[in-house]
Amino acid sequence: MKLPGSGLAKGLAVTLRTMTKKTVTAQYPEVQPQLPPRSRGVIGLLEENCTVCMLCARECPDWCIYIDSHKETLPAADPNARARTRNVLDRFAIDFSLCMYCGICIEVCPFDALFWSPEFEYAETDILELTHEREKLREWMWTVPAPPALDPAAEEPKEIAAARKAADKLAAASGGDGA
Repeated sequence: MKLPGSGLAKGLAVTLRTMTKKTVTAQYPEVQPQLPPRSRGVIGLLEENCTVCMLCARECPDWCIYIDSHKETLPAADPNARARTRNVLDRFAIDFSLCMYCGICIEVCPFDALFWSPEFEYAETDILELTHEREKLREWMWTVPAPPALDPAAEEPKEIAAARKAADKLAAASGGDGA
């Protein structure tokens, strides 16, 4: 049988215990928070990997990625070959006032040009200044943490195992012919 007021006594005991402990409030501007490794702050761009395929802009549900490009003709390396064309990135911007930080753009990028950066201090006083161009996105790229180390006990990926097997077979075949 419960005594009347036992719940109140337990609650007061918890209150008294926590009143005697020192508070652990971190004063934010002076003390930076320790963020988890996979925290979503802002999107960083590695321009060298961008081929202007437009997948990120097409898949974005908010249509907040703006990409402009032009085609350049590269001369043929061989006189019998034809000239090649390639896309050149002119503008890559993300409007963070529209972005919902879903990460679809990062997932669909086939060339690893977009990454999550833990940077979160990019507030602006004017909403129009939340559209960040490629220069700012590139700055955030350098704050992207390195990927976690692979588990040494993990199984080797199938692609690497198949490539190793093919290389061993090729080495055995070329080594056997020369002897």
